This record gives sequence, C-alpha cells and structure tokens, in this order.
Amino acid sequence: MSAQPKRSPLRASKTTASPLRAVPQDPSQSEVRAAFLSDYATHLRASNNKHGRPYQEKTVTAYTKAVRALDRWMTQQGMEEDFTGLDTATLNLFFRAYFEEHEQGGTNTVQRNLRPFFSWLEGEFDTANPYRDKNLQRYSPPVGVKPKTLSAEFVGDLLKVTGNGHPRVRDFEKVRDHAIIRVLTEGVRAEELLTLRLDSLNLEQGLAQVVPLKDARAAGEGRIIPLQPKTVVAVTRWLRIREQHKMSKGEHLWLGSRNRGRLTYSGLYRMLNRRAGEAGYDSVHPHQFRHTATDDMLSAGMSGEDVMTIQGWKDPTMLRRYAQDMAASRALKAARRMGDRY
Repeated sequence: MSAQPKRSPLRASKTTASPLRAVPQDPSQSEVRAAFLSDYATHLRASNNKHGRPYQEKTVTAYTKAVRALDRWMTQQGMEEDFTGLDTATLNLFFRAYFEEHEQGGTNTVQRNLRPFFSWLEGEFDTANPYRDKNLQRYSPPVGVKPKTLSAEFVGDLLKVTGNGHPRVRDFEKVRDHAIIRVLTEGVRAEELLTLRLDSLNLEQGLAQVVPLKDARAAGEGRIIPLQPKTVVAVTRWLRIREQHKMSKGEHLWLGSRNRGRLTYSGLYRMLNRRAGEAGYDSVHPHQFRHTATDDMLSAGMSGEDVMTIQGWKDPTMLRRYAQDMAASRALKAARRMGDRY
C-alpha cells in the first residue's frame, strides 16, 4: 500500500502576487532614471518634512517635477549616466540651460526643489552632493518683482458673474464659486482655503480657522480669520446648497461639481480663470487675492502688526513685500486725508 502524498498545512494562494514594480530586462538609462524617480516619490510620501509633518501631495508633485525636468535635459544631451553620476559642473550646465527658458524665478524654484532629491541620493547611495559644493552656481530669487494687486472693479465683476450673492440664485456652481471668491478676499492662501472643513467655521461669530500649511491639525493650531458679513452670508448659502451633493456628509467645505469629491487646486485655478473670462478679463492667480487683501487692510488704517497676525506672518519681510505694490497710492491718500496742515 503506497503512502498518500502529504498535504501542506499552509493556506493556498489563489492569486499570483505581482511585483511592486516591473523591472525591465535590459533597461535604458531613461528607464533607470524613472525608477530612481519612482523610489524618490515613495520616499517623500513616507517621510516627514523639517517640521515633522508629512509632505503634502502638492509638494511631492513640485519636487518630482523638478527631477523630471532634469531627466528631460539629460535625455536631450544624450547622457548615459543615471542621477548618481551627476557632478557639480554638469548640474551647473543644467541650471544655465533652464535659466535660458525659465529666467531667474523659474531657475531659483527648480534649484530649491532639487535640493531634497540630491540629499536623498546622498543618503541612499552615498554619492557626492553637489549642493555641498561651493562651486555650484546659485540662482537667487528675482529682486524687485512686486505682487500684483487686483482692482476693485475686477473683484466686483467676478462676484457679479457668480450671481452677486442674490438669494434667488440656486445654481450649485455659482453659489459655490461666489462663496469661494468671497473667502479669497479675506486674504487666505489657496491651500488654506482648500483645506477648510466644516468644523473650521464659526459663522455665528463670523470666524474661520485655517489649517497651517503642511496640513497639520493639532489641537489649537491654525490662525483665526475674521470674515466680512457678506462672506458669512455667502458661505451660509453655500452650506445650504452643498446639502444637494452626494458627498455632503464629508468633512471638506468645498466640493467639486457633478458630485465629484473635494475641490482641488487645479479645479480652483480653472474656476477662477473661467469666471474671469466670463467677466471679460485675462487670467488671474489665486494668490493675487492675498496681495489685494493686504493692501485693503493697510488702506483701511490697520496696523502692520495686526495685518501680520491675520495673514499669519511672523517676519515683517513678507508684509513689506506684499505692501509694496500700492504703497505710493496709500501714501498719497493718507497725505490728502490730512487736508491743509497750515
């Protein structure tokens, strides 16, 4: 009598596990660099920034976009090396080529956004870090570029094309967009606006608490923003029509149209420029509302210290930069209010 074959006591897998990433048999240098980029993005999403908070996806996108720009340039140059083979001289050539197309501001941004990548390479592969080399050519931020303040006519026209806050307007997008534009006039950053949640609001007192950048929400964190009466009304109307959305039970204040989830930065940018086009204007950037709010507060006679508190600045450098655009106009108005002095 033959012995029966013994069975395994382990649970049999019904599916074949797939590898985390397909590895080409004979990868090109472009594929090798793509693998580096994939590992770097994974590292960022699993790491905290210098403030001890997870990197936001927007930051991950900016950092990896800079690496992709470097990868494209290396491909155009026919370079066979992967990223670990880059030295200071080669990186200087990349930055100069980037400067020719993107000028000072763009080059400063990509240079800053590449720094964490070379720190990661240094730690993972024990490579020399060009950013530690004094021969690396630095590109400072552009000097003398003043923020652009939006005209009162433009803001008024944007509010008009979104229903002007009329109580009979029931269009989902118009009510939402009108409320968003009103909140932007309070001086919040785009990122702060998009991370507002239902529990961020105290409409009875006309206040909102914005989450600090990097999306931290520890108890007591976040500064308090006073809301104008018309902003309170606009947000209240939005909360009523928001109940029609299939994701209205979620925590995020701003929801996408056609029952999409929370509003994203790209959605906000597209909305503002669509509304600007409807009002007959060129494109606008969300951050320009923050410049404008700073000028509004200073023009109303608010002290610099109070403006810094509301805007969330600890250093007066930002106040001076934001206030620069309309400084002459405010000075003239202040002088005229004095009338005849003698």
